Amino acid sequence: MISLRDHLRASVIPWFLFLFSCSSDPTLPRYEFVPDMVDAVPFEAFSKNPVTRDGKTLLTPALGTIPRGFKPLHYGTGKEEAERAGRELSNPIARTPEALARGEKVYSVFCAVCHGMRGLGDGPVVPRFPGPPSLLAANAKSMPDGKMFHVLSRGQGLMPPYAAQVSADDRWRAVHFVRALQVSAGRQDEPPRPKERQGRNIMSSGFGALGVLAVGSADAGAEADGGASTGTSTGTSTTTTTNGRGADGGAK
Repeated sequence: MISLRDHLRASVIPWFLFLFSCSSDPTLPRYEFVPDMVDAVPFEAFSKNPVTRDGKTLLTPALGTIPRGFKPLHYGTGKEEAERAGRELSNPIARTPEALARGEKVYSVFCAVCHGMRGLGDGPVVPRFPGPPSLLAANAKSMPDGKMFHVLSRGQGLMPPYAAQVSADDRWRAVHFVRALQVSAGRQDEPPRPKERQGRNIMSSGFGALGVLAVGSADAGAEADGGASTGTSTGTSTTTTTNGRGADGGAK
């Protein structure tokens, strides 16, 4: 059985050690209770390394290599590159309720501040910031998916690029949601069907991605019955070649 003296010794001795180890005299040695936290055993990221060829711990990547999971975009900035992306890229993400819900989230975080929740260009930065273009305008509706993806990735005009903040797949999902906004804008006066009313994920704008998907799915079914396949929401019939897909999207 542990006596009272043992209890006192166990509780008092650590305090004495703590008090004696604390001193403002720079000439006295310091005591390290956890030395591994003071002096790391492995080499630190930016410390010198006598083992490597260049003397650095962080190694320079080999030429022609990319990080695991990274998807490079082989398009530069500018109007010409945006037009080329519109011709060569198509959306590789299937338009599903999950994809639209994620696209809605990405849009509300990164896009709505300028373009507004309904895509009218009336975000909260207006009028303190020059009015962004409406995503429901004719030129935005006719813009190919690949070009819209390029604008999200490389920026355009006063709009900054979002490739560093948003993954490639989420950028494609945001394109899906913008298409859903455009489709819904032309159908706001129509009463929702019973299935659409149950599946809607209502936003502040009065319509949601899941409800728009139901409308878009009906259009897709009509196109399938007619034997036509559209590459974008503009209704233009396209044919996908088999010469491979790009890193961020399929080459049309």
